[in-house]
Amino acid sequence: MAGSMNRSRVIFHIDMNCFYASVEVAANPKLKGKPLAIAGNPQERKGIIVTSSYEARAKGVKTTMPLWEAKRLCPNLIVLRPDFTKYRAASEKLFRMLAEITPIVQPVSIDEGYMDLSEIALKQHPVELAYKLQNNILQELHLPASIGIAPNKFLAKMASDMKKPLGITILRKRDIPQKLWPLAIGEMYGVGSKTAEKFERIGVHTIGDLAHADLYQLKRLLGINGERLQNRANGIDSNPVDPDAVHEFKSIGSSQTLPEDTVDLNEIQKLISKLAENVEKRLQRKQAVGKTVQLMIRYHDRKTITRSKKLPNFIDSKEDIVQIAGELLQKHWNQDPVRLIGVTVLDAEDKTAAAKQLNLFTYEQEENKAKLESVIGEMTKKYGENIIRRMQTDHKEDNQVRTSFQKDFLDDFRKKK
Repeated sequence: MAGSMNRSRVIFHIDMNCFYASVEVAANPKLKGKPLAIAGNPQERKGIIVTSSYEARAKGVKTTMPLWEAKRLCPNLIVLRPDFTKYRAASEKLFRMLAEITPIVQPVSIDEGYMDLSEIALKQHPVELAYKLQNNILQELHLPASIGIAPNKFLAKMASDMKKPLGITILRKRDIPQKLWPLAIGEMYGVGSKTAEKFERIGVHTIGDLAHADLYQLKRLLGINGERLQNRANGIDSNPVDPDAVHEFKSIGSSQTLPEDTVDLNEIQKLISKLAENVEKRLQRKQAVGKTVQLMIRYHDRKTITRSKKLPNFIDSKEDIVQIAGELLQKHWNQDPVRLIGVTVLDAEDKTAAAKQLNLFTYEQEENKAKLESVIGEMTKKYGENIIRRMQTDHKEDNQVRTSFQKDFLDDFRKKK
């Protein structure tokens, strides 16, 4: 096996098991072995299960389940509110550990990420590396992790899901017919419930069905995504493990279900204000700004609409977000009872990158300034300092009457570590 994998890429997918619950157990060992759930406010409908321990899952407790239902299934369920500061700290320690092994680490969420160990695997067997890493995470952070080993990111992700908790699974391309193809199409990474329903309607029930489906039909159903998913079903994924991808965020949002379906405008506006504040905090934490505000409205019958407005300038403040979201609500809300509201800032950029995305006015100004300074240097020798002051005044007045147009010149600029 080592020789086979060493001739190709060796990708690990690290997936922390019941991460939030596991972090709570690591902080308070008295919780070990007990049914534990992390959830929102028990007094409100938004109190849903975020994650739960395996002891709670054995009783039927599932993620996104309403808290009242979870308690009915497991009366002795211990419920804790999420402590994201604690979870972020544990995540930072985890990714520091991964980075000590290789710099080619790509976090994809707070509790999972990819590692490219192709070079290291030339000297040490991948499975030995995986067991050592898994044990170090368990000993140092007191957190369980599952690891998928494969020649690409998709297969590594699928492999890490095959054995939990504390699983280590190898998924080679030659294993695909036996290990991957029998799985239901809804279990495939990248296939959500709506896409799974579409596949089911055309007779694609398993990942194997997708691998052998008619490509023309898939493209008619899902466009280019149909071909991409079929490639993955056949074990084809050339995407690299990209350490810089973590900086390429494009949207930052927050959503919440109301305690009751409502047509009360004040109640809806209060929630929009709260969500905008959440988005502002996340933007500040990521040092980001955005140019589009999107409002999502889910009605009492679960019908959901999303409406957005693109802005001429970058924004990052709660006040700006509230203003635009309020405009979208006024324009698009049909007055039916509202169940959930979501507020998202799209086209997000790192502040440093955004600052370098000069508008046309600034670009012209700086370009002209460079030319002007060269000319002034020559003219000063002939006419003295007075000519500089006169020309600078004229230049300033000229700038005041120009029209500013937004123009992105550095779309591919990203903050580097």
